[in-house]
Amino acid sequence: DVQLQASGGGLVQAGGSLRLSCAASGKTVDDFDVGWFRQAPGKEREGVSCISSSDGSIYYADSVKGRFTISSDKKNTVVLQMNSLRPEDTAVYYCAAEPCWAVKRDLAYYGMDYWGKGTLVTVSS
Repeated sequence: DVQLQASGGGLVQAGGSLRLSCAASGKTVDDFDVGWFRQAPGKEREGVSCISSSDGSIYYADSVKGRFTISSDKKNTVVLQMNSLRPEDTAVYYCAAEPCWAVKRDLAYYGMDYWGKGTLVTVSS
């Protein structure tokens, strides 16, 4: 079984940048789609970005398009580079081995029980 763990969160001022990493164990990240989700207090879960294992295609939610970049080393790490951060980006961020079609629909197809711990991103105004 694959296990993913997100890291790299922290406190940053609006306009700043953070780099989140998703470390995989058990399998290489090239074997499955990897999605980033976020959930802020009192808000619905949002699928933020995804990279497909089949063709390398990439998805970004409209809310982060042009500011976030997802990349993969095709071994054991997927990175979410977050630039021009806004207070509304404040949330717990999770990486998950979810199919990209589910990420686009904000769905936890395999269930959040299989996700690792998230990493908290706080953007101050």
